[in-house]
Amino acid sequence: MRRLLSRLLPGLLLCLLLPALPVQSADDPRPRVGLVLSGGAARGLAHVGVLKALEEQGIRIDAIAGTSMGAVVGGLYASGYRVEELEKLALTLDWQQVLSDSPPRSDVPFRRKQDDRDFLVRQQLSFRDDGSLGLPIGVIQGQNLALTLERLLVHTSNTRDFDRLAIPFRAVATDIANGEKVVFDHGHLPQAIRASMSIPAVFAPVEMDGRLLVDGGMADNIPVDVARAMGVDRVIVVDIGTALRPRKELLTVVDVMNQSITLMTRRNSEEQLATLDAQDILIQPPLAGFAGTDFGRVREAIDAGYRATRALRGRLADLRPAGTEDAELSAARAPGHRTPVIHRIRVENDSKVADDVIRRYIRQPLGERLDLERLQKDMGTLYGLDYFERVEYRVAHERDGNALVIDARGKRAGTDFLRLGLNLSDDMRGDSAFNLGASYRVNGINRLGAEWLTRVQLGDHQELYSEFYQPLDAGSRYFVAPYLVGEARNVERLEDNDPIAEYRLERYGYGFNLGRQIANNGEIRFGIGQAWGEANVRVGERDLPSFSFSEGYYELKYSFDTLDNVDYPHEGEDIGLTLRQYDKRLGSDERYRQWQLKLDKAFSHGPDTFMLGGRYGRTLDDAEVVSSSFLLGGARQLSGFRQDALSGQNVSFGRLVYYRRLTERAFLPLDFPVYLGGSLERGRVWNNDNAFDSGYVNAASLFLGFETPLGPLNFSYGLNDQEQHAFYLNLGGNF
Repeated sequence: MRRLLSRLLPGLLLCLLLPALPVQSADDPRPRVGLVLSGGAARGLAHVGVLKALEEQGIRIDAIAGTSMGAVVGGLYASGYRVEELEKLALTLDWQQVLSDSPPRSDVPFRRKQDDRDFLVRQQLSFRDDGSLGLPIGVIQGQNLALTLERLLVHTSNTRDFDRLAIPFRAVATDIANGEKVVFDHGHLPQAIRASMSIPAVFAPVEMDGRLLVDGGMADNIPVDVARAMGVDRVIVVDIGTALRPRKELLTVVDVMNQSITLMTRRNSEEQLATLDAQDILIQPPLAGFAGTDFGRVREAIDAGYRATRALRGRLADLRPAGTEDAELSAARAPGHRTPVIHRIRVENDSKVADDVIRRYIRQPLGERLDLERLQKDMGTLYGLDYFERVEYRVAHERDGNALVIDARGKRAGTDFLRLGLNLSDDMRGDSAFNLGASYRVNGINRLGAEWLTRVQLGDHQELYSEFYQPLDAGSRYFVAPYLVGEARNVERLEDNDPIAEYRLERYGYGFNLGRQIANNGEIRFGIGQAWGEANVRVGERDLPSFSFSEGYYELKYSFDTLDNVDYPHEGEDIGLTLRQYDKRLGSDERYRQWQLKLDKAFSHGPDTFMLGGRYGRTLDDAEVVSSSFLLGGARQLSGFRQDALSGQNVSFGRLVYYRRLTERAFLPLDFPVYLGGSLERGRVWNNDNAFDSGYVNAASLFLGFETPLGPLNFSYGLNDQEQHAFYLNLGGNF
């Protein structure tokens, strides 16, 4: 009996193992083919051209292994994307937006939009609750990249085994703690791809299963071994890595840093390439002159991959299948819905704000298909609140339906922010205005998202402003905002169109606002306030009276902002309307009314932008001139005059500004555009007592502008029909 079992056992084991082995059709003798896609940032878009040429030649891919950008292209293709879709994505994606953290300005909450106007330095320092300075773990947190991958791969949300994708797939990452290679064969596909392309120090690492993961190119940039482990017979390897630069080309610190990264990836790449045998195929697209940041040359990169693959069609011929097309792959690529129906929404949150606050911003209707475009905007709004290190989503397929899970991780670097600013205007004739400022914002004082903002400015216009902002509901639709304010500035007193004195005006006060936000674009506030101050003669006849004053007022303010950029807008509008009534019952010396309307509208065609706008302000009833004056003058504010040269109780001003971008758009967050432009302006300032009326003044200017990390820098020349002209240097406060 024992002898009989020993004879039968091998056969029984063989029968049990046969179903688990890949079945090769009798009429399809071709070997199983694995595709290896290497990393290389923008150079990796050549992979799309390779896939295009392989499909044209009828090559069927049985497995894909990719690193970094190779993981992106390979993962999308393996999940069912057609080559035409990949090519369209590569050409139409806003790579600058994808490779940054900031959401489009249209998605940012209105209150955060106003931070851009306070001080010109965009970067803010964050502080933790214990007061220590918080530094990020990467220059880019990868917020927009993660959202883009989720949007493109939402149809794979119920696929945890990567062998069950339309084409079996592997992504390679590196454990930054020990340098080990991490191969993803299961899990959440968008997160695996995101980890594979986390370039150290550029992108924040991805935390998964207790590991801190960075770009797979650090350990295995051309994962030939990974593809072979998937059971393939032959591999097609696409190497788009950067070659080492010769000694004579290493001239700057940037060159040396890039060479260091290339050394790390090239060494492991050469080791993998050395394992190729005569039957394997190596494709090396001609990418000389392509940098990893050349996302503006997508079409050229795709074409390079296509041509390199077409050139090897003779060697690829024996890989063509004799049978019909893979039915499973065809089904995955068939037109149809890639978005699931959402039955519930769940929030996973460890930030300072309540789950209800986060849930309030998600507008996805239940019982309907996932609206990816709307969800993308909602996630941008949430991230723009400045409470989160990342805000991501996933679809969980549960027994009783699909759940949209919002994953909100609080900022480890802290949610209290310090911003510094500098504003300089000089007319090159000895008159200048200089202001140095700082703001400190304490976020997350309570679970509804209360915040305390304090702003200080020193210089020509001194200011102290402190406001406590308390939302009254989870969505911050309604709010209250008590505030304290103090300011000091110079105001000229003019008579018969000539300055007779310059006053130093000081004002201190407090107030209380009740308001409502209008989506992400605006807010309306109603408030009351009181202020006290004095005006002393600073320059001019000393026998002119100095005086003190008291103010008490009701105020209605409406603000609307859809500009896509504060410094050099290309589209959108900015509207501000202020109505104020001074009332003796609130302690005001005089009863009078004031109102002012400001408007700027930007529209563009290609690199050309026009901005039409102006302001109109009136002081109704009699009032003290110095304390009730509007200011006008300076570059593009009635050019030719120095900054705030004209002051009066009423102002009328209009302008048409044109500018053209002279530099190509960069596709990384570090973009330094240069603009050339000009303006036509017309304005008037006058007082109610008829002692001063400038009459309508026509003005024009030419300017050269730079958008820098510190804000807009402008060199301008302006003149007007009052025989006034000036050169200006403006750092900050462009329009």
